[in-house]
Amino acid sequence: MKSEPVFKNAIVRPPTPNFADGLTTAGLGAPDFARALEQHGRYAGALAHHGVAVVTAAPDAAFPDATFVEDVAVMTPGGAVLMRPGAKSRAGEVASLRSTIASCVPIAGAIEAPGSVDGGDVCAAGETFFIGLSSRTDEEGARQLGEILARQGFAVRIADVRRADGLLHLKSGMAWLGGRRLLAVDALARDPAFEGYERVTVPDDETYAANAVAIGGRVLLAGGFLKTRRAVEAAGLEVVALDMSEFQKMDGGLSCLSLRF
Repeated sequence: MKSEPVFKNAIVRPPTPNFADGLTTAGLGAPDFARALEQHGRYAGALAHHGVAVVTAAPDAAFPDATFVEDVAVMTPGGAVLMRPGAKSRAGEVASLRSTIASCVPIAGAIEAPGSVDGGDVCAAGETFFIGLSSRTDEEGARQLGEILARQGFAVRIADVRRADGLLHLKSGMAWLGGRRLLAVDALARDPAFEGYERVTVPDDETYAANAVAIGGRVLLAGGFLKTRRAVEAAGLEVVALDMSEFQKMDGGLSCLSLRF
């Protein structure tokens, strides 16, 4: 099993013109669709530039949040585990993306009612998976996913995202940087689930920057968060900054925009 964040493939899905109709609590105004599309293209381009084979799924205007593909599945060495999103308006996204996922990897399982899990609440960290309990992921869903992961030989740790005010998902507040090192906001880093891990701390006024994507010794980081960037660079990692302004308006971050495997 990998001790560094290395992946060779990613599934992405561009936003649709009704992107602004999606779910959000950010209070930052409506996103500009043209700018969101441009930012999404740069994101996919950054992945490709750093050696990732990018599969682009067809947009689906039936689901304004469908560009946030990470919530639909959790990718494991045994295949994809299909999630059961906690927001009712997003339930159909799993079926909408299933054929694309199945064309890339086997389907290894699925979360079943009454459990719910958003993929944004699941962080793979080498031999360990962190699962966050949140407004979108409940105890039953976490139990089901934990059992599937345990059968594949992974350790599972449960964190309570609900204790950290303002975080929608686990990965709204943390990212795995490799080894036993995490990028995390302070409120989340104090959770007992992260005991034994070194934390690169995200300042309270830059919480959004905690949602990052690491590829080996490189980190895709939301642009404009200079204190977090300096902290990541001080940890010996190269930063690739990307403008994420339009996705931030819709409660989305860098990790949300791809399924990586």
